[in-house]
Amino acid sequence: MYSILIADPIASEGVQILERAHRVRFDPVITADALRDAISNYDGLVVRSRTKVTAQIIDAAKRLRVIGRAGVGLDNIDAEAAKAHGIQVVNAPYSVTVSVAEHTLGLMIALARFIPQADVSLRRGEWTKNKFMGTEIQGKTLGIVGLGRIGSTVSPRAVALGMRVLAYDPYITRARALNFGAAMVDTLEELLAQSDFVSIHTPLMPTTRGLFSDYEFERMKPNARLIFCARGGVVDERALLRALEEGNLAGAALDVFETEPPGQNPLMQHPRVIVTPHLGAMTQEAQTKAAVEVAEQVARILKMQAEPVRALAPAAAC
Repeated sequence: MYSILIADPIASEGVQILERAHRVRFDPVITADALRDAISNYDGLVVRSRTKVTAQIIDAAKRLRVIGRAGVGLDNIDAEAAKAHGIQVVNAPYSVTVSVAEHTLGLMIALARFIPQADVSLRRGEWTKNKFMGTEIQGKTLGIVGLGRIGSTVSPRAVALGMRVLAYDPYITRARALNFGAAMVDTLEELLAQSDFVSIHTPLMPTTRGLFSDYEFERMKPNARLIFCARGGVVDERALLRALEEGNLAGAALDVFETEPPGQNPLMQHPRVIVTPHLGAMTQEAQTKAAVEVAEQVARILKMQAEPVRALAPAAAC
């Protein structure tokens, strides 16, 4: 039996999986200092996004065998430090796919129809219907940048809404893209030139940081709209603000930011921008799936490490 610390709020279904075979401490408000002081007592650590598993915390972990993140990505875990200490790191990459895809489509429709702005206006006692003349998404072209798990889930749903879907992803074949209802293009520029809506679904890596900057916004249709539910940093926010102010974009919907919370970010106050506080994965279903997926992986890794290695039988004499 191993000791596991759960340092962030996760669904009870995940906690119960770990409690079946291990000693579990559930402390979802533990501070960084307290975590560093306590981590030497644990064989497993489970976090979500609040807790930052730094190199200092990993250095203090004398027994730690596995770190699990109940979500997509490893942004808040120093994976290199963990690797150097022989600690396995796992996450739950499939758990939030549907929730993020649905949030993407929800933002796209809200952006096309000025739904948040109209809501605020009406609550102020105004009745200014003409101010919120929107556009239909049926018959429009959606350009998806990154046809991985989430992009490929957005695509068939957009097709079902009557949209034409283009995709740009250097790692996906044309035949695979067609399975999701998308037509693959050879360059990002080609996608931007044809798309009425552009949705970004690439991870944040050195090669994708600032992927959307002045050059990309200048190649979009003047009436195009951007939906961004990936990772902050893929879009250059200052370039996005310039594109909006210069009339190069009709609007943008943002669920992620370079700095979170975004503070006094001028995009927050722009009349043609709608924002949500990184809600893509925030559904009951996604959080339950994430907790279960990561708990099962952590339990499996600890079980494998607990099993004795069988010695090979000596070879028979000839």
